[in-house]
Amino acid sequence: MNFKEKAKEHTKQLKDQTLEHTKQIYDETLIIAEKQIQKGIHHTQQLGFHLFIFVCRLAIFLTVFVLYIRHREWLNNFMNTPFFWKLSPFHFLWGIFMFIMLAHLIPNNKLTMAWQKAKGHAYRPVEDYKRLQLLETIQRMNIRAWIVLLVWLSFNAIFGLLYLLGILIAGDLMMLSVFYYLCDYICILFYCPFQSVIMKNKCCINCRIYDWGHFMMFTPLLFIKNFYSWSLFFTSIVVIIHWEIGFAKHPERFWEGSNQSLQCKNCKEKTCQIKRKLSGRPLPNFGHTSTHK
Repeated sequence: MNFKEKAKEHTKQLKDQTLEHTKQIYDETLIIAEKQIQKGIHHTQQLGFHLFIFVCRLAIFLTVFVLYIRHREWLNNFMNTPFFWKLSPFHFLWGIFMFIMLAHLIPNNKLTMAWQKAKGHAYRPVEDYKRLQLLETIQRMNIRAWIVLLVWLSFNAIFGLLYLLGILIAGDLMMLSVFYYLCDYICILFYCPFQSVIMKNKCCINCRIYDWGHFMMFTPLLFIKNFYSWSLFFTSIVVIIHWEIGFAKHPERFWEGSNQSLQCKNCKEKTCQIKRKLSGRPLPNFGHTSTHK
């Protein structure tokens, strides 16, 4: 059996195993969702969509992880191969990553309020809010955001140093980025250490650094000098700059004290519910329980 036939056989086996794992994970996620609903979770369109995206990201992570365990050197060789030399499944993954980031740079009313709050159409001003209190809140948010940035860069600098010393290879950093890709939705739905420990915001909709996710996902790719990695990392830089410009120009849109759209009573998404249940915190006083349309 030649190399191509072996590669096809491995690919088929990997595909079958991935489909089996994905179906199992999907079924388990549905069971978890049903149990949460029975415990008083209000089902909304956005919460259901987030759970669906989480399942998809989990399937992608498991697929790449199995490939990484079985063919770590192949993954490393791909990361060191010119981007336009040969088409591979990782080009498809690159397309997914790039599409997600570009969707955050153009007007999009279908995205969560956590992102839309930066846009004028979602701003519902609170009458007679205190400007001084807004400035104090923004200052506190900024200090905590700088702490998050410092912690994140310091943490990932460890992996960068190990890569530069030759202890880690490019495939390891790619696997780390895919893991961060999954963690993005773990933070949204289940537990976020940045929210709980540093930022202290009550939910993602009120999060000062919500659109930093792409930058955080692709931080490990900064150390790999090729088009694949740098195109993702520097596009994420464009996304975070776009977000920060919006924050600097209109800070009143990012605080519930000046923007009614961020208040629990006006929330239509309710994506914080599972996270609150898991942490033992009571659900906030939502203004309504209807499905988000």
